[in-house]
Amino acid sequence: MLCLSWIALLAADAPVQPIPFSHKQHAGELKLACKSCHVNPPPGEAMTFPAERTCMGCHTAVKAESPEIRKLAKFHEEANPVPWVRVYKLPTFVYWSHKSHLAAGATCETCHGPVAERTVISKEKGIAMADCMNCHRQTKASNDCSYCHEKLN
Repeated sequence: MLCLSWIALLAADAPVQPIPFSHKQHAGELKLACKSCHVNPPPGEAMTFPAERTCMGCHTAVKAESPEIRKLAKFHEEANPVPWVRVYKLPTFVYWSHKSHLAAGATCETCHGPVAERTVISKEKGIAMADCMNCHRQTKASNDCSYCHEKLN
């Protein structure tokens, strides 16, 4: 019962997305790798939201008549990106690199939690400075200020 309450709380804190999307179905049941949809273009610092053409690669045939897939198809046809709502957003004064974290052995789940088990995504891991510093301590990574912040003169 406690576990179900915790999951309900996570879902309650999830931002409302313009099109419902289930990571549980896509990453969990279908076993799609995160990088299949969230590409990390050069220089590799930031993962991207899926391109509409990526989604439509399957959804021209799969559930094509669904009202939600029709919304997706309209975004694709009009060459407009789906206005996904970010779950994690760092302040502009913080530098963070997917490339360096992945190279150091972090996985998507390290920071984002078990997304393949989630129908809706909410912030499961803290991104406050203390959270990052604790992770760096645990993984023996540097906590030097210049790793994440520009040096001030």
